[in-house]
Amino acid sequence: MPIKISDRSPTIRILETEGIELIGRKTAARQDIRPMHVLLLNLMPMKMKTEVQIARLLSHTPLQVELSLLTTESYQPTTTSSDYMREFYRTISDVRDDWFDGMIVTGAPVERMPFEAVDYWAELCHIFAWARRRVFRRFHLCWGAQAALYAEYGVPKEAYRDKLFGVFEQRVLAPRSALLRGFTDSFMAPVSRYTGVPRAGVEKVAELEILAESDESGICLMENSRGDVYMLNHLEYDTETLHDEYVRDLRAEKTISPPKNYFENDDVTRQAVNRWRPYGYLLFSNWMYQLYEDVPYDLRDLPRANGVDRR
Repeated sequence: MPIKISDRSPTIRILETEGIELIGRKTAARQDIRPMHVLLLNLMPMKMKTEVQIARLLSHTPLQVELSLLTTESYQPTTTSSDYMREFYRTISDVRDDWFDGMIVTGAPVERMPFEAVDYWAELCHIFAWARRRVFRRFHLCWGAQAALYAEYGVPKEAYRDKLFGVFEQRVLAPRSALLRGFTDSFMAPVSRYTGVPRAGVEKVAELEILAESDESGICLMENSRGDVYMLNHLEYDTETLHDEYVRDLRAEKTISPPKNYFENDDVTRQAVNRWRPYGYLLFSNWMYQLYEDVPYDLRDLPRANGVDRR
C-alpha cells in the first residue's frame, strides 16, 4: 500500500530506509483511485516514533492511504517541538468539516490518572462525538481504547498493583472474525500498562465482542457492532520499544520488573526477541481491507451509513 504523507515529513526518510512504499502528492493525484483517508490522533509523547509505527503497519495492502495527523488543542506536548507540531499536525478545528474512512487513536501515558483528570479529556470526548458523524470506523490502542470504552459505554478501567509488562500469549476467541483472518489460534502481543478493562464491565455491553484475551494479561482485543476496534495491547511496537520503556521506568521508579517473555531466556543482558511482528501487519491489513469493503465511496454518505444525525 503506498502511504501518502507530507513530502516534508522526516518520517518519510525513516520509512524509506525500511523499504516502505511511499507516494508523493503529484503521483497520487495522477492515479485514478480514491485513497483511503485515515486520521491518526497521536496522543503519545514521542510523536515521530508512533507515526512511523502506524504508517509501517498501514503499508501492506494494495490500497492507497492518505494519512493525516491530529493533535489536541487543549494540551500542547512538551516532548515534540512546537515547530514540528505546527507543520505536520492539525487540530479538531482544522478537520471539523472533513470526512475520513478511518481514525486511529493511540494510547497515552496517563493511564494511572482518572479519565476526567486528563487535561484534554473534554476535548477527547468531543473528538469521539465528532468522529461518530465524520469517521466511518475507528481503531483505538491501549489507553485510547480504555478512554473510548469509558466515554461511550461507561466501561470502567481497573488498576493493577504492578505494571503489566512483557509479551504475553493471547487466545483467539472469534476465529471467524474478519479482523483476525489468517491468525493462528493464539499469538504473542506486547503489553505495557498499569490498568486494564474488567471482563464483567465489557460483558454488560451488548454491542461489544471480545475477540482475543490472555490468562495473564486479560482482554486484548474487542470490536463493537459498528466495526470499531479496541486493542489494549501493542502489536504496533518496534522490537526495542519495551526495552526503551524498561530503561525509562527504571530511571523513574527504580523497582520495576523487566518485561516478561521479551529478552532471550528472560535475561536482560540478551537480545530482545520480536514474536509479534507478523500479527501486527495482519491485524492492520485486515482492518483496512474490511474498511475498504464496507465504507461508502462518497464519504458524504457517512452519516446515513453510520445511522447518525448529519449535523
